[in-house]
Formats: sequence, C-alpha cells, structure tokens
Amino acid sequence: MLNSALEREEYIEQTYFFRVYRERLEDGIPSQEILTLLHEEVLATTKLPIAIEFLRGEMLLTGRISDAMLHLGHYFTGFQSFVMSQAEEDRSKFDQRTALEVLEREAKYRSETPTQAGLFVYQFECIARNRLGYEAGMLAMADDPAYDAQWSAWIRKARLRLGATDFCDLIYYRSEQWIEDRHKRRREPNQNDEHVLFGHAEGRIAKANRGRDPLLMFAALQRQLGYPRIPKAVRAETGPIIHPMLEQRLHRLEMRLKLVESEVKGDTDLSQFYFPAPERSPERASDNE
Repeated sequence: MLNSALEREEYIEQTYFFRVYRERLEDGIPSQEILTLLHEEVLATTKLPIAIEFLRGEMLLTGRISDAMLHLGHYFTGFQSFVMSQAEEDRSKFDQRTALEVLEREAKYRSETPTQAGLFVYQFECIARNRLGYEAGMLAMADDPAYDAQWSAWIRKARLRLGATDFCDLIYYRSEQWIEDRHKRRREPNQNDEHVLFGHAEGRIAKANRGRDPLLMFAALQRQLGYPRIPKAVRAETGPIIHPMLEQRLHRLEMRLKLVESEVKGDTDLSQFYFPAPERSPERASDNE
C-alpha cells in the first residue's frame, strides 16, 4: 500500500477536478472561469478549494498552473507539477488535455487500493510514452511521498541505469520471483530480502518480457494486475482544412487573377487555352491530295 500524504477524499476530489477541468477546456471555456467554477463545486471539507484559489491567483499573474502546483508541494506531488509543466512548455507536443487525463487517472488510482509498484509503473510509462524526459521525470517521482526511503533511493539509481540495463531486468532483479529463482539455482531455502520491491506477479511478467519492448510488459501488467492505463495523446486532425468545393473555387479565382496580371503586363499567352487539332488519318489525307 501507498504511504499516502493525503486522505482518500482528497484524491477523489482531485480526480473530479482534473476530469472536469479537461472537459471544460475541450468546450473552449477559459481556464480562469473553469477554476472559479470548480472552486465552488469541489467538496468544501477538503483542502482542494484552498489549492484551487491559489492556482487561480497564479494563473492570473503568470498564466501557468504548474508554477502554482510547485509552490503547493505539500498538496500536489512533484510528479503532478512536472506533468503540468511539460504540457505548458511552448515547444512541447504534450498537450494540456492529455496531461490532465494523466493526472486524473493517477488520482483515481490513489483513491482506490494502490501499491507503490503500480504507481511507479504508471508514472514511468507516462514519462516513456510521452517522451517527457527521464532525468527530471524520475527525480520528480522519487520525491513523491507515496514512496518510502527504499523506493525513492532505487528510483534515483534506476534512472542512471536505463541506458545500460533493460527496464524489464530492473524490475525482475528487484522482485520476489528473482529471489525465488536464485534460491532454486543455488538450492538454498527462500529467505526474506530487504531489497525486494516487486512481487511474484510483477517479477514473472518482467521475466517473460526480457529482451522485448517494455510497452508489452506495461500492457501485460495492466491486463493481469489491473494497473491503470496511460491515456493516448490527442492526435491532430489530418483531414482537409477547408471544404473541397471552396478549395476549387479558390483555385479558379487564383487562375483568373493570374490572367488579369498577365494581361496588364501585356504578355498574355492564349495558347494554353487552345485545343489541339485532331489528328488526320492517312486515308483522308490521301483523298484530299
């Protein structure tokens, strides 16, 4: 279980906050108005209304929510602030709607029966899939109060070994399955190991996916253990920007403007409008002769 810094009702209200914020952004409502409305809607017995009031004030001053969340480190985690900061970067392809849905699912998971292993896998997959940066992202994860000292120390070490060690191996070698396999090979009785972070199930799944794409392991953990799923990034529409009929009319108008410009310059070429003469057959040509 998580060493949660907040009560369960706080995470329930956070889930509502992130979901409604995202839905109203999609409806085109300004963020300042959304925060004003949500301040009245969330449960008054929680600390969230106070946090929303602070977020709204910082939004009016700087136009960014992530800076305000960073100042509220006793309420919002470093990972939550990091996700929002990446969405608010000017050159980032990680949009705010996806970030809010990521935080919504994380808060919902925290309000149920979360585990440190489940939260770690979810947060790491979010960073990996959206390319948010392992260095800053995993440091933000390590500072999460949900992790105990052992977990935080391992996350900091793991971020330095990602390029040299397969991610599935990182999980397998810290699982109960690895301890069991090691004792079987050495024919020793199983003993408690203080460095174990993942259970048998996570270890078996990681072992089965060694040498494969880690995304396959994430999907297996979600199917088998009910870990939360990462929301898919919103794709930009690739359809036509304007209606096809309007595009044709604009093309014709452009051609007419080119003809007018050519006529003004005196270099109008009418040969492009001539139809080619029909070819004469050899029989008809001989008859005319």
